[in-house]
Amino acid sequence: MKIPAAATSAVISVLFIFSIIIPSLSALGSGTTLAVTDASSATVCGVVAASQTRRIQCYRRGSGGAIVPVYPDVSFSSISGGRSYFCGLRSGNYSLLCWDTTATNATTFESKRLYNNDTVLFENLAVGDSQVCATVVGTGTASCWRAGRSKGSYFSSGSDRFESISSGSGFSCGIMKESFRIRCWGSNVSVADSIEREFRNVSMLSIVAGGSHLCGLNSTGFLVCKGSNSFGQIEVPHQGVAFEYSGLALGDYHTCAIRRSNGSVFCWGGNGDYFNANFTKGVSFEVIVSVSDFVCGLTTRNFSVLCWGPGWSNNGSASDFEVPFLSPILPGPCVQSSCSECGIYPQSQFLCSGFGNICRPKPCGPQVPVIPARPPAVVPLPLPPPPSSRSKTLTTGLLAFAIVGSVGAIAGICTVLYCFWNGVCFGKKKIHNSVQPTITRGGSSNNGGGAVQSNSPPSISLTIKRQGSRIMRRQRSGTSSTKPPDRAEEFTLAELSAATNNFSMENKIGAGSYGIVYRGKLADGREVAIKRGETGTKMKKFQEKESAFESELAFLSRLHHKHLVRLVGFCEEKDERLLVYEYMKNGALYDHLHDKNNVDKNSSVLNSWRMRIKIALDASRGIEYLHNYAVPSIIHRDIKSSNILIDATWTARVSDFGLSLMSPESNLDYRPTKAAGTVGYIDPEYYGLNVLTAKSDVYGLGVVLLELLTGKRAIFKIDETGGAPVSIVDFAVPAIKTGELAKILDPRVAPPEMSEMEAVELVAYTAMHCVNLEGKDRPTMADIVANLERALALCESSSHGSISSGTISIVSE
Repeated sequence: MKIPAAATSAVISVLFIFSIIIPSLSALGSGTTLAVTDASSATVCGVVAASQTRRIQCYRRGSGGAIVPVYPDVSFSSISGGRSYFCGLRSGNYSLLCWDTTATNATTFESKRLYNNDTVLFENLAVGDSQVCATVVGTGTASCWRAGRSKGSYFSSGSDRFESISSGSGFSCGIMKESFRIRCWGSNVSVADSIEREFRNVSMLSIVAGGSHLCGLNSTGFLVCKGSNSFGQIEVPHQGVAFEYSGLALGDYHTCAIRRSNGSVFCWGGNGDYFNANFTKGVSFEVIVSVSDFVCGLTTRNFSVLCWGPGWSNNGSASDFEVPFLSPILPGPCVQSSCSECGIYPQSQFLCSGFGNICRPKPCGPQVPVIPARPPAVVPLPLPPPPSSRSKTLTTGLLAFAIVGSVGAIAGICTVLYCFWNGVCFGKKKIHNSVQPTITRGGSSNNGGGAVQSNSPPSISLTIKRQGSRIMRRQRSGTSSTKPPDRAEEFTLAELSAATNNFSMENKIGAGSYGIVYRGKLADGREVAIKRGETGTKMKKFQEKESAFESELAFLSRLHHKHLVRLVGFCEEKDERLLVYEYMKNGALYDHLHDKNNVDKNSSVLNSWRMRIKIALDASRGIEYLHNYAVPSIIHRDIKSSNILIDATWTARVSDFGLSLMSPESNLDYRPTKAAGTVGYIDPEYYGLNVLTAKSDVYGLGVVLLELLTGKRAIFKIDETGGAPVSIVDFAVPAIKTGELAKILDPRVAPPEMSEMEAVELVAYTAMHCVNLEGKDRPTMADIVANLERALALCESSSHGSISSGTISIVSE
């Protein structure tokens, strides 16, 4: 399947020319999750709810009516309709697609890409009759494209920045960020100038355009309309209170608004009898949209869509007004936000299928009670009333004191029992528990062990900005804030020598700059990986200087996470320095991708996109823990595929902390005496400027993502028989930018299926941002985890449950 191309410029060619551009008879507006067009046949489209893929579904009115499939079948954040076409902004905000609805005999709606650029993202989609507008995420600057032009944007707001924008017939208007005044532009200059002039001294909170007029709530919460009034469409009814109206839908000759108190719709202007239909009375609506002569609304009760007006109804029966969609429609875009301004819409987790929240619309005002759809909302237990007297307060305080005292006594008893049980009280067992280690730099090594068996389930959440308490986020990342820290045991050299058959070469499983890694079996039956430092004079001096042993021991003694290696213990005897890890049965990711014994194996468990994305997500969660939840936070400094190990259940762990350093305070950079890392993975900014930040780990992870996508080493030769070495970044990034990702994907993995295509593309774009030259341009680990969670969910949408290969069972997280 063809994968959409990404552009390298801020605006790319408009690839479609609508066969008919009919001037100025559309009531249009701003992007939401519902859109309508009224060309030859009225068409209604919506973004589906409660689905991991927030695809678009459309219904075309006409002879009998029909559901029309919309391609591509990928996720969209918002859509907006014009007279003869509608457009959608893809999830991630990097791509803008449009569909022509004029062809009455078409069995599907095929998209044409208007914009595609992963470096300049857009929001606030607003479609007019002949223009498509949007604002740049972050800056608020606006760009517009003519529907009939073959190239580029025909309007750019320059330095003007907008809170929101909306489009009508040949004009668009926006609310300026600083002044909250209205500015308008477009091909219909007279209408644009007239509306801007009429709003000159009015501060606005929201606006919606349609036909040749504009309505919105002013700074005091009252509805104001300006522009053409040929049918009374700007004559706003009496408003008893501020914020009486919320959602708006404007047609050529009518205006409709949602009453905030009960969600009912009231319309005024031309053909008022048609728009104030009896069957809508008592119905609560979340969203309404309109074109020239009909209105559609999304009901609160079950998120179904009703449409009415002279351009829609035929026989006037109630059933004739309900759109027979196959799935409910989202009441608002699913976004990665805590919705702190106006609050979260009820049932957001269900409606967004666990990926993001639906924020209540701005401006905030008294909220309409929402009748639960499915499933029923959970009713919280009532809180006890506050104490009404001093005696109650005292009783409560004494009770709390008694509880705390009891807990302390129990904890003390448990401590004594633990002391006797482990023999620590008698000096039988040494414990290493470094809480505030002094970190020095050391050599890199390939260790073979470490797995933390944790059953705390991480919840799934989308990108790019997760919310919630610190405790909730720790649980989501795979660790528990209440879990007592494991302690590193001290072993004797004789114990470890016996476990490895005197460090025989038969038990060797890896090697690195630190030393050799052996597989061993302790006397109690535990399988372990033992990393033994070199004992030569030269190596000894290096170890004394860099102290990789002390660094790794100090870090791993206090790090506990499902996706980090687990340190079992250590040994310090004379010149010997050994570290003992839990054995990782399935070795290093590097070996699965690049080892000659595995390269030609087409049956490998990792030769599926789902598994590769899962491995990437596992590793990302481990790094995210180091950056965001470890106290103090940690920079790994040597993220690479050989330091990502895989346990018996095919769960990936980050290993090798010999080069790790504690993060600098705040966001200041850190300048160690010498850059350290591995060629091909080391951050160019760190290597060239000696500036170390957490974004240095992000670069290394980006290279690992590219390895997973392409199957290539970080540095490789395109012609294995000769030629100059090539960086995987230089090899892969240009192909991703130009939309030729399919050409560089690892041929050992089957081409992405429909459900996998968007997932692989999302991983590729994430990787491309990770390897940006400057750290400030790279995403955070939280952003990366959110993207990979989304990608994995897309892969799993077609294959629920577990995947098995032989005796291996991989349970979906």
